[in-house]
Amino acid sequence: MSTRPILYSFRRCPYAMRARMAIAVAGISCELREIKLRAKPLDMLAASPKGTVPVLVLPDGSVIDQSLDIMRWALALADPEGWLAGDADALIAVNDGSFKQHLDRYKYPDRYGGDVEAHRAAGLSILRDLDARLAEKGGQLCGSGRSLADIALFPFVRQFAEVDRGWFDAQHLSALQLWLAGHIASPLFDAVMIRPAPWQPGDAPLFFPA
Repeated sequence: MSTRPILYSFRRCPYAMRARMAIAVAGISCELREIKLRAKPLDMLAASPKGTVPVLVLPDGSVIDQSLDIMRWALALADPEGWLAGDADALIAVNDGSFKQHLDRYKYPDRYGGDVEAHRAAGLSILRDLDARLAEKGGQLCGSGRSLADIALFPFVRQFAEVDRGWFDAQHLSALQLWLAGHIASPLFDAVMIRPAPWQPGDAPLFFPA
């Protein structure tokens, strides 16, 4: 059994991104195992049969396999920026519920079908609410400093923006666009977006954060 937590992750997955960001800001050293979605490691599936990332296996063998639970676990150990003070359940519930549904149907129309324009418009309506909140709160969702809510939502807003960046940039979302650009440019995001090779049994451990 590893003496450090083992994090199964996929670089581009927004759920895995937010888990990695919380682990990194907390300064917790993990063994990072990048996976291929089409060839999931048997070790990961044995730990979490649901087969989705992130999956965190603790040194005692216990498993945390929901991204928000991983974030809260990491921040309970160390929260140098006070992220837990911005654990806004209602915002996160909308993001992980209706916004994610509209995002999927906007980004992957061949997979889900339906009216792409309607799903984009519904997602935009949610983003307008976030834009107004950011303007009111002073730049982040719960105040002037980034918090758990910001990091929980940011990867999904980024994904929505990248579907059609020209269209997104043309929307009247100045506070949200500034917020998104700031998180994308942050050293924290840069640190968690390394490009490891997919893990295979027998590989030397890759420790994260570097």
